[in-house]
Amino acid sequence: MPTADVELGYLAYPDEGPVPGIVMVHDVWGLSDHTRDLARRLAAEGFAVLALDLYRREAEVKIENPGVWMRGLSDPQAIADVEEAVAFLRAHESVGDRKVGVTGFCMGGMYALFAACGVPGVDASVAYYGLLSHAHGILFDEAGLDPVKKPRQPLDAAAERSCPLLCFFGDADEFVPLADIEILRERFSAGGPAAEVVVYPGCGHAFMNDTRPDAYRPETAPRAWDRMLSFFRQELA
Repeated sequence: MPTADVELGYLAYPDEGPVPGIVMVHDVWGLSDHTRDLARRLAAEGFAVLALDLYRREAEVKIENPGVWMRGLSDPQAIADVEEAVAFLRAHESVGDRKVGVTGFCMGGMYALFAACGVPGVDASVAYYGLLSHAHGILFDEAGLDPVKKPRQPLDAAAERSCPLLCFFGDADEFVPLADIEILRERFSAGGPAAEVVVYPGCGHAFMNDTRPDAYRPETAPRAWDRMLSFFRQELA
C-alpha cells in the first residue's frame, strides 16, 4: 500500500486503482498516529484516503484546553481546506476523477457534516460524533463566539446538505446531548439528499478511538466502521 506525507496531510491508497477517494478529518488533537492508522485501514478497504492536516499552517500546536482551541479555529478556513483536499484527491492518479467522500471524528465529524452542506465535489459524508451546537457544550462561550470564525452552528447547516450523509453518535456523549441529535433528525426530515442518524446505546464520545481505553467501545466500533464502509461503497460507486 503506497503512503506519503503530502502538503495537505497524509495519503494512503491501494496498489491498484483508480478507486473512490475519501478525505479524513482528524479530531482536535490533530493528524496523529491514530488518524494515520485509520487512513491506512480505510485504504486497505479499497479507497484512496487523504488524512487532512488542518494544523499544517500552525507554527506550534499546544492544546491545553480543547474547547478554547476549537472555539478559536476558523470554520470557513477548515471547510475551505476540506474543499481543497477533495479537489486534490479527485485529481490524484489513485482516484482518477472518481467520486470522493469525507469522514471525520469529533471536531472532524463537525467538519464532515459541514462538508456535506455545500462543499463542491463532495459526493457523500460520514460524521462520527460531530459537534452540533454553539449554544451549549464544548463550543459554547459566555462571551460569544467570533462570528467570522464561527459564522453558523452545524445544526443550522444540516438542512442545506448537498449529498448523502451518515452520522454516528453515542447516547452518553458528554459533548453532544440527545436533544441536539433529535434536532438534527428533524432538520434531516425536512427534505434533501438522504441522511441518517445512528445512535449507539452505552457509548460516549470518541467510541471509535482504540488508543483510548476509557472511550473505546470494541463491541460498537467495528459495527460503525462496517456501516461506514457499506455506505461509502454504495454512494461512491
